Amino acid sequence: MLTVMVSASGSPGVTSTALGLTVRWPRPVVLVEADPTGGSGILAGFFRAQLDHPGLIDLVIAQRSDLLADALPRLLLPIEGTQASVLVGSRSHEQAAGIAQLWQPLLDALRQLEPTGTDVIVDAGRLGLNGWPHHLVTGSDLTLLMVRADLPGLAGARSWANTLVADDLAGDHQTRVLLVGEGRPYGRGEVGRTLGVPVLASIDHDPASAAVYSHGRTPPPPRWWQRIGRGPDAARAAFDASDYVRSLVAAAEAIRAVPAPQPMSPFRSVLAQAAAAAEGGTRR
Repeated sequence: MLTVMVSASGSPGVTSTALGLTVRWPRPVVLVEADPTGGSGILAGFFRAQLDHPGLIDLVIAQRSDLLADALPRLLLPIEGTQASVLVGSRSHEQAAGIAQLWQPLLDALRQLEPTGTDVIVDAGRLGLNGWPHHLVTGSDLTLLMVRADLPGLAGARSWANTLVADDLAGDHQTRVLLVGEGRPYGRGEVGRTLGVPVLASIDHDPASAAVYSHGRTPPPPRWWQRIGRGPDAARAAFDASDYVRSLVAAAEAIRAVPAPQPMSPFRSVLAQAAAAAEGGTRR
């Protein structure tokens, strides 16, 4: 399964959530850092800039020699203690133009991972930026639009939600909302009706816990009763049992449970176009 995570405005936490889902994924998975803004947030944050690693820009070089599929496995950075690995993103926004040519062949190479039992999660960053990975978004099985459950979040996401849904009708992928901070102040039903896109799952609003993935910080200090009998592992155990991590696990299960999209038949497509045209004429 190939899942792409995007945002429309603000900073709802696409990178930290994508990384959290990847770490908690129950089977082999590759996280692709495809945000075109540059400056790998995963290397700088989660890995605390303690290492350097080749990534997308090296794939561009491999693609010029038609060796992208062969080079991809060698460029993956394993995450210790998990079944996950990362394809590190660009180092600079100046590389966005060069990397833009990579998205279609990279999509083809990522699809070749499916027979090996490996899933793919793509952090595509903010929609519409220079060099954004349009081919990965429209070529995915599932596009997750991350939205904060507040008015600015909904206002920024509304027009892009319409665009993504239109792409659903033309392709074989689906769009769902991944809500951040359900009930702050809006719930799933209100968000789904406003955007016209169903909410698949919600991520708990917990900046201190999210910083474990976004900044490589240690888990928040546990409360006193969470320390009893835990010793030095108390903080990690409390983090693993937190509402934030439970929401990541639940979101991963919801993503994996999404049924494969069914391609639209030519006859149905013609009917859909006719219905859209008739609706437009009625509105006039």
